Amino acid sequence: MTFKPQYAKLGEILVHQEIVSEVQIKEALQKQKNFHLKIGQTLQKLGYITEKQLLGALHLQLEYEVVASNELMELDSEIIKQIPEPFALENQIMAIREESGSIVVAMVDPENIVIQDSLKKILGKNIIPVLIGETTLADTLERYYKTIRTSSQVDDAVGEFDFVAVDEDENEISIDSKGEADAPVVKLINLIITEAIKSNTTDIHIEPLTKKTRVRFRIDGALREVMSPPIGLHAGMVSLVKVMAKLNIAERRLPQDGHISLKTPMKSVDVRVSIVPTVTGEKVVMRLLDKGEFGFDLTTLGFTDSNFEMFHKWIRRPYGINIVSGPTGSGKSTTLHAALKEIRNIENNIVTVEDPVEYRLDGITQIETKAKIDLTFGRSLRSVLRQDPDIVLIGEIRDEETADIAIKFSLTGHLVFSTLHANDAPSTITRLLDIGIPSYLVASSLNLVMAQRLVRKVCNNCKVDYTPTSKELASAGISEEEGKHINFKKGEGCVHCDNTGYSGRTGIFEMLEITPEIRKLIFAGENQDMIRDAAVRNNMMTLHESGIEKVKMGITSIQEVIKFTISEQ
Repeated sequence: MTFKPQYAKLGEILVHQEIVSEVQIKEALQKQKNFHLKIGQTLQKLGYITEKQLLGALHLQLEYEVVASNELMELDSEIIKQIPEPFALENQIMAIREESGSIVVAMVDPENIVIQDSLKKILGKNIIPVLIGETTLADTLERYYKTIRTSSQVDDAVGEFDFVAVDEDENEISIDSKGEADAPVVKLINLIITEAIKSNTTDIHIEPLTKKTRVRFRIDGALREVMSPPIGLHAGMVSLVKVMAKLNIAERRLPQDGHISLKTPMKSVDVRVSIVPTVTGEKVVMRLLDKGEFGFDLTTLGFTDSNFEMFHKWIRRPYGINIVSGPTGSGKSTTLHAALKEIRNIENNIVTVEDPVEYRLDGITQIETKAKIDLTFGRSLRSVLRQDPDIVLIGEIRDEETADIAIKFSLTGHLVFSTLHANDAPSTITRLLDIGIPSYLVASSLNLVMAQRLVRKVCNNCKVDYTPTSKELASAGISEEEGKHINFKKGEGCVHCDNTGYSGRTGIFEMLEITPEIRKLIFAGENQDMIRDAAVRNNMMTLHESGIEKVKMGITSIQEVIKFTISEQ
């Protein structure tokens, strides 16, 4: 007998397609009442089906068209905003196109006649319902309605500030507009900062071009253009940021640095401000640091099992130095704070000296250096020694004085964590020697040197199989024969990932343990190539190899690994 999905239950369709088993359907039916969800949503919550599989089954059962993901990338905002945003969010619907005098509306539940009748009254047109996934709809609504809110009519789209700027004594800094001419600038800066906070932006770039101002957010390590205000507003925007950061408004010829403390209903944020003069005007870069409780731990950073065991072993040693190296923005501070979070307990006195304090950790003494009052790393660290510390984190080893104090701490029974700017683990050792630390002190004090990078993860919503070109394989140091056995992945681009193909980041790591052999090489003053060769012989996985492992696991793409690492082949 021919199976007819339009007359079958959703569970029967999924079983017939061999996506789920009868046992899984029974489990979902039992848990359905507890979840207060439909059977398809329950199966999805249990992890037995994906949103794409659920939509495919609903399409067979209900015979509604499923919205194509590529169509969602180029919708007309004028059509979308015919449905008020609150109504669209509440009823999980979205107008996507006009068709023969009717409005095509994407719906999570296209069988809901009540919503369709309400829409006919709102739009005055017939409704053609089509299917869309709940997650996909939520991402699409956020993307387009945010664009509508941040359109050129910004003064109509936003009102008062959604944050409060405060000084070091928690006193509010007045940044209200003094007249109607200033209102658009005030509202625009409000919009930029609040949207950046909502989207987990790490850096805001406000830069003058020839005919417009370009505003970009750094999200997941990559810059994205979010808006282009008129160039006539640029000077006012820069002046307002200067007022908030307590900088000199009249000075436009020299670079200036400052910071802003912001309080929002969601969280408190510390903003580091850098302003530099360019040939087209002053450029502003603002780094956003969340002042809330640190939310990472070692299990979420991307360690493989072997890397996790090695790192976990060394961070629990009673003394010595563990150094994490890499460029700015590679996640060094996050890793070290996750390490401190892992080992903190009532028996240890943990003290940090940082510039600035990027993450707040309860139960740990954190000191922020302040150059204006001569509270330097060196001065702070000398005071720390009198605070009876067991474990010390030094935000960054910048010079011989800081490095010398760190090494003396480690040689007198303290466990020290720090960061250093270097390309890889072996060159970190060379960098310490270049700073001026004698080789015998470096060899005696080091426990572990770890280089790291952050690579973007392929978006799970639009992940597809992919065959790289011969050139890409060669750039990654992968032979064509080896490439045949790797299931490469890439993101096609969807609303969830803002058409980038990536969502979130993960770490890749190069861990250099200071074994007796490595210690001897450091004592002898050997170069980084000799140290690297010895470490590789002792099974050190290089940054590049760590990246390729993530490619083989389908976590990141070959392009990301090529972008951040160098193949030794």
